Amino acid sequence: MEQQQGADVFFLLMGAILVFAMHGGFAFLEVGTVRHKNQVNALVKILADFAISTTAYFAIGYTLSYGVSFLASAQTISTDQGYHLVKFFFLATFAAAVPAIISGGIAERARFVPQCVATALMVGLAYPLIEGVVWNKNYGLQDHFFNAVLGAPFKDFAGSIVVHAFGGWAALAAVRQLGARIGRYDRGRAISPPPSSIPWLAMGSWLLCIGWFGFNVMSAQNLAAVSGLVAMNSLMAMCGGILAALVAGRNDPGFVHNGALAGLVAICAGSDVMHPIGAFITGGAAGCLFVMMFQVSTNKWQIDDVLGVWALHGLCGLWGGIACGIFGLKMLGGVGGVTFASQLVGSVGGAAFGFVAGTIVYGVVDRVFGFRMSPDEERRGADLSIHKIGANPEDDVRMGRV
Repeated sequence: MEQQQGADVFFLLMGAILVFAMHGGFAFLEVGTVRHKNQVNALVKILADFAISTTAYFAIGYTLSYGVSFLASAQTISTDQGYHLVKFFFLATFAAAVPAIISGGIAERARFVPQCVATALMVGLAYPLIEGVVWNKNYGLQDHFFNAVLGAPFKDFAGSIVVHAFGGWAALAAVRQLGARIGRYDRGRAISPPPSSIPWLAMGSWLLCIGWFGFNVMSAQNLAAVSGLVAMNSLMAMCGGILAALVAGRNDPGFVHNGALAGLVAICAGSDVMHPIGAFITGGAAGCLFVMMFQVSTNKWQIDDVLGVWALHGLCGLWGGIACGIFGLKMLGGVGGVTFASQLVGSVGGAAFGFVAGTIVYGVVDRVFGFRMSPDEERRGADLSIHKIGANPEDDVRMGRV
């Protein structure tokens, strides 16, 4: 028994480390997309957000989600060889993905300190509500509504809705609160600054793809429940997303590397119940959805979402939750145990909650602190509370920062 517990601790620890590494992927994806003058700011934001997220989740969020407090002695809370402690580490990396997602949407014009405050509120108070409902059956919604009324509990195996749709729709609310960057649109015409570094962007995508197999496979949370089907479906959805984005995006390298992520976002919910062909179709549809909606939202609707996180996480996550109720059905080769009605209602509800939570949190932060940089700060490319290499090359040389 102790040996099995130890194996589960190690298994989940490896998953936590892989998902932790994904935050490096978020950082470099943003670094490769934003302009040079904002690269260091992006790196600092992602790392600081992770620390703030983990602290808020430790102090408040995890208790709201699972009713577990860490105020007892270390000896008391580690009697199971620390399994619940490493489970916290694993789930904290999921929680911290929410502000990492939002960071890409609000890049290049959000002030640093207000963003840190918003991160604490999102991870400490808002995210645990949806996490607890879906993954811990809080408030009886899973049993009394989804199961009894819609035929099955809402299924989100690894977070298409809980993490990605929630984060992507919260990001849309934050982007709307901030408005477009200076010079982004001129007389109704979109002016798109090119990515500052395709190699950095590509490395960010690769890091995320690799870590995603910990994100999905280790969501089983113990060795007895682990399934090779999750790994296979994640792989096939990723490939479907890449190929679809390659075609729909006309070989654009940014679309190709984000297409892989679109497929992986979409497969999270149903990775343990779909047939691999269904996973490939789900990923391919997500790749097309991202390419199309990023261009429509940016050029037609003039939503200045720098990394396209609403299209990538918000819409592809929403599609993934619904797709679980399609390709998870036995008649389409799936394992079953899901219904389309349950997945549709749960997915739309989760996305709507993300938008509402983002609207409230970022609205309050803007009202209290002022969320957007001043025009001078934005033109210089830095929140003035952070000394940045690259904001002013002459100052960097003079001050010895390079």
